[in-house]
Amino acid sequence: MDDNKGAPDTLLVTAGRRAEWTGAPGSSLHVVNPPVWRASTHLYPDMASLRAGAANADGAFYYGRRGAPSQWALAEALTQLEPGAAENGGGTMLYPSGLAAIAGAVLTVLRPRDVLLMTDNAYEPSRALARLLADFGMETRWFAPTDLAAFEAAICERTRAVLLESPGSLTMEVADIPAFTAAARARGLISILDNTWAGPLGFAALAKGADISVMSLTKHVGGHSDLMLGSATAGAQWYQGLRRQAHLMGNVVSPDDAVLGLRGLRTMGLRLERSAASALTLAQWLAGRGEVAQVLCPMLPGAPGHDLWRRDFTGGCGLFSFVLRGGSSVARDALIDALRHFGIGYSWGGFESLAVPIDPAPLRSVTPWPLPGADPADRFGIRLSIGLEDPADLIADLEGGLTAWRKG
Repeated sequence: MDDNKGAPDTLLVTAGRRAEWTGAPGSSLHVVNPPVWRASTHLYPDMASLRAGAANADGAFYYGRRGAPSQWALAEALTQLEPGAAENGGGTMLYPSGLAAIAGAVLTVLRPRDVLLMTDNAYEPSRALARLLADFGMETRWFAPTDLAAFEAAICERTRAVLLESPGSLTMEVADIPAFTAAARARGLISILDNTWAGPLGFAALAKGADISVMSLTKHVGGHSDLMLGSATAGAQWYQGLRRQAHLMGNVVSPDDAVLGLRGLRTMGLRLERSAASALTLAQWLAGRGEVAQVLCPMLPGAPGHDLWRRDFTGGCGLFSFVLRGGSSVARDALIDALRHFGIGYSWGGFESLAVPIDPAPLRSVTPWPLPGADPADRFGIRLSIGLEDPADLIADLEGGLTAWRKG
């Protein structure tokens, strides 16, 4: 169980299950999952061992803040799932949330006076991070998420890195990541990609040019809406920097959360396959409704970004948005309130379906909402996270919601 070789579906089952993490020392017997190692202090048998441990190597005991098998197993599994990460000393750092992972990655590569270019469709907390960066003397500038020429024009002599998110978690724009990262590398920039939507099963971030791939493990990896967790995975060039920054900042995840993440990882492939298929079914149904002006789902033929999704992605997920044709905020509230199989709440990637309103306009700096070419009246959006319910039940639920919207 410790050679970590095979196709992604096989790695989801086998990765991170080293014999030394699943068995008692000196015994040939093992359990399936690494136990939960709850410990702050790691004890040494003698002074020679204490001094040897000071090297603080990956996968070696030192102190609880540096992890134990519970955390190491999840980090190793995520590294093995990311093509290009495990070679020549790359790896994965774990963080207590997806935002913490983004912050850890950004603070690893930036220094005072550096400029960070951030896609204008970035996750709202990522945008808020710009205010913290300003306190450290770092500047953030924005570019349109699919405009490569605008991105290149925004690069200046102080630009150090770019933060990409594709698809965007509200409006689902798909960027040409290989083109953006190639342009960044040609100018000496570091590319950080928030790859939470597709994850390594759906988009090979490092292989497509990203230097650091960030995920909110709270979403698909956890899969059960009961933990907060994040990760940053990189090849040899940036992994040690991530590790050093995380240690200096005191970032550590609880062993209980790491084990929950590892448990969720084992079934993630099946859940993603089911939720993506259901999401496409619902997106197709919504696209045929007169009440809907636009469906923002990269997996849907004809939707914005679909051609890039087909070219670059090997999978999808259950998250997409749609825009209502006219209406009002009150009517949109009535639609969401009428839903019975959709919870109203933030996050996504769990086994249950969720619905929230989206109003991107205040979150944009250089790109408009509604999207270019849209009727200005078509501005009330809803984001759906499709879970594991029967899609026929979800469609019936949305039918009832649209009835309430028409009355509203």
